[in-house]
Amino acid sequence: MDLSGKNVKKILFIIFVSIIFYSALQNLYSVIDFAKRITGLLSPFIIGAIIAFILNVPMKALENIFFPSSRKPIVQKIRRPACLLLSVILILSIIFLVAFLVIPEIIGTFAIIKNNAPLFFARIQQWIEKWSVQLPELKQWITSLQLNWEKIATSVANFLKSGTSTVIGSAFTAVSSIFSGTFTMAISLIFAFYILTAKEKLTYQAKKLIYAYLPENKADRVAYVSRLSYKTFHSFVTIQFTEAIILGSLCFIGMLILRFPHAMTVSVLIGFTALIPLVGAFIGAAAGAFIILMVAPIKALWFIVFIIVLQQIEGNLIYPRVVGNSIGLPAIWVFVAVILGGSIFGVFGMLLFVPLCSVIYNLTREMVTSRLRNKNIEEEKLR
Repeated sequence: MDLSGKNVKKILFIIFVSIIFYSALQNLYSVIDFAKRITGLLSPFIIGAIIAFILNVPMKALENIFFPSSRKPIVQKIRRPACLLLSVILILSIIFLVAFLVIPEIIGTFAIIKNNAPLFFARIQQWIEKWSVQLPELKQWITSLQLNWEKIATSVANFLKSGTSTVIGSAFTAVSSIFSGTFTMAISLIFAFYILTAKEKLTYQAKKLIYAYLPENKADRVAYVSRLSYKTFHSFVTIQFTEAIILGSLCFIGMLILRFPHAMTVSVLIGFTALIPLVGAFIGAAAGAFIILMVAPIKALWFIVFIIVLQQIEGNLIYPRVVGNSIGLPAIWVFVAVILGGSIFGVFGMLLFVPLCSVIYNLTREMVTSRLRNKNIEEEKLR
């Protein structure tokens, strides 16, 4: 065995990593708690980086549209702040449009429920009386139900007494959470704006750091993986918004043709929730069906059938091909990434795992191709 200085360093490094890994497994709960604390401290900056990445998509497009190649100093000075402001206005406008169209409809739906509730319960009572005549056993069972109202009143009073402190504590907790969330969001937005206004400078500094402390070939590899990751995630965000617009538009056209009520509101809601890969439209469909149910119950059933068909077409034909082709990931792996990410991290995992799996897939494909080329294995032999 060659115990040269290089191999000794490798052996010591493996031993050190093994000890760290074994210690982490022995104190797994402490490690998880420590990771949660670190994540909590870094959450404003993590959220800020995510916001910056999302805002960078429309900002970059606006820069290419309004300031394609101008080199004038005044233009270079106002280009980034102007496009950043327009991007924020665009995102906020979309959010307010969705809220303006959807929230009033949901409030109106609950108002309809409130107004129709007495009639609904009256119909139930008539139905019970009708069947009580035909089924004496049902009437006897209802009569045998004896409610101890005094006991119920005592239980309610005790609940109110014991629950007062809980309600007050919950109120203070809610207020504290609101202030904490507002502070976190403010820090995140400031950090996001700083990243966007100085992204070229930050990129240059990161490259200097990488090339200063890593061998040039490894630094080149890190830079390549970073470029591939950025391109993949950028394409995914862009195409995800495109898919949401396509699905919302198809839903709107179909609802107009089939004469469903609240076509615009439900379509906007479905398009907005479609930002969640593959399953988001079903979430919007449930809310849309609930809105239609209060106006036309039969049409709500047909709407569910319509949205299932539309989602099957979009999910199996349009989405995997458009998204898969745009980020270099086959349709089957898009489906696997959504299922796997959703199982581990929920909605956020669905959004993260598709581009992440695309990066892993492309890097793996490049390494496999390189190894086959080095072994002089021809393509015909693999078929």
